[in-house]
Amino acid sequence: MKKLTCLGLTLAMALSLLAGCGGGNTAAPSDNGGNAGASQSTTAPADTKLSGAVSTNGSTSMEKVILTLNEQFGIDNPDVKVSYDPTGSGTGIEAAKNGTADIGLSSRGLKDEEKAAGLKETVLALDGIAVIVNADSAVADLTVEQIAQIFTGEITNWSEVGGADSEIACIGREGGSGTRDGFESITGTKDKCVLAQELTSTGAVIEAVKNNPQAIGYASLSAVEGKDGIKAITVGGVACTEDTVLDGTYAIQRPFVLVTKEGEPLSEAAQAYFNWATSSAASELIRSAGAVPVA
Repeated sequence: MKKLTCLGLTLAMALSLLAGCGGGNTAAPSDNGGNAGASQSTTAPADTKLSGAVSTNGSTSMEKVILTLNEQFGIDNPDVKVSYDPTGSGTGIEAAKNGTADIGLSSRGLKDEEKAAGLKETVLALDGIAVIVNADSAVADLTVEQIAQIFTGEITNWSEVGGADSEIACIGREGGSGTRDGFESITGTKDKCVLAQELTSTGAVIEAVKNNPQAIGYASLSAVEGKDGIKAITVGGVACTEDTVLDGTYAIQRPFVLVTKEGEPLSEAAQAYFNWATSSAASELIRSAGAVPVA
């Protein structure tokens, strides 16, 4: 009888231990499975490649910067096609608004009404607006006030500012241009400029000044560096350089802006491009393109 009792107790203890082990195994998958799921959602497989398309549209002044960024992003992500349509800041802002581009490009800050319409600006870089004259011009420096007087027609002859006795030809950009908006806002000449030519791209302004000894114009710092046939004058004794733009001593400068729509997520490829372009990883590329990185 004692033997049977001992055997019964032994069997009962064994069954209890088995039940306890089974209970532990039931709870464990719930905890481990939750952690594993979180890990998998944030860690992509090693062979995952970014793919798709990213469309950018807008400022012609940002051309050199954007093409430099696009080239490197394409090398790093060969399955992503990044396009750039140089239509001008106004059109780029509208493209971001109506969704015809992933990212709009503007060489001016957004206006209050544009922000109110649901648009968001992210400053990619800073750019000095260089005031340029023909390479043969005797004029090397002008104040902001003199520049304003020239573009509004108060000063019409180069001899009035130390140049040759010849009529000044003012070359500017078309309405909607971010470069024009920036230049006119800073110099106080909005809707007052008297232009001999109104052109639709930065390159066209540079060519016009190059081909006219009497001309004066304005263009992005990133566009004029190294160009033959023109020279950038100093403004109030300060040259237009990366250092003077960054420290604020050069008076005529503006931001290069990426425009997106509030509340509307970008595609995976577009978001990856945006994050990279605005990080310090892209700073040297932006600098090599003649603009001043802010990251």
